[in-house]
Amino acid sequence: MSLIVCRDLVKTYHLGEMDVHALLGVSLTIDTGEFVAVMGASGSGKSTLMNILGCLDVPTAGTYTLEGTDVSTLGENRLAEIRNSKIGFVFQNFNLIPRTTALENVQLPLFYRGIPAHEQKALALRALERVGLADRQRHHPAQLSGGQQQRVAIARALVTDPSIILADEPTGNLDSQASREIMETLTQLNREGITIILVTHEAEIAGYARRAITPTEWPSRASSRRRCGHELSADDGGRGVPCPRAQSHALGADDAGDHHRGGGRDRDG
Repeated sequence: MSLIVCRDLVKTYHLGEMDVHALLGVSLTIDTGEFVAVMGASGSGKSTLMNILGCLDVPTAGTYTLEGTDVSTLGENRLAEIRNSKIGFVFQNFNLIPRTTALENVQLPLFYRGIPAHEQKALALRALERVGLADRQRHHPAQLSGGQQQRVAIARALVTDPSIILADEPTGNLDSQASREIMETLTQLNREGITIILVTHEAEIAGYARRAITPTEWPSRASSRRRCGHELSADDGGRGVPCPRAQSHALGADDAGDHHRGGGRDRDG
């Protein structure tokens, strides 16, 4: 069954006199239960695609259907509902709150859902158990290795029981051993039925996925043009411009402010 269907996605950012075409006519289908890697160098448009798939941004043109719902024209409130109910996010920089415990970090999305505190704790502990960190529930991020911090971030993504986990360069700040542990965790979650969409530029990491999508399979590479239409350097044109407060939105903290963006230190896993 098709979980995600994208048809002719276009994303154009208007920066002063310049139009930045981050995506030009991208079409893809991802089925329920797949593990898909989106590969490409910096500037290829993969982060822009991830923002759209995660309902953090909307396309300029084209359609994006998620579980049968066309989300490409929905308003922010409805997109927030979909993010909070269907999608879990894992970022390269962990985005843990430094002054709170692992358990409290995992509880955060449940807090914004208004779930009672005792239920939050039970669900968060269950999520930490799934990533093998129940015994670290009272540790703060600074007391955890980089690999452990990323597993806390995965538990936070799991706690709302999402259909999809979107992982944006989840091993980018980790050493090789911690990277293997994180990818084995994601592989196990996929075996349990969760659809995993992974953004990476590393072929070894993409090898954990069952299928890889690369910009070379897309009809056009990203480019930049002046409003008058003259071509500029394509090397600068494919950078995805992040949705404002995108990572805060992804954690369910749409009105929460900057203090939710705390991240842990980079350490060996």
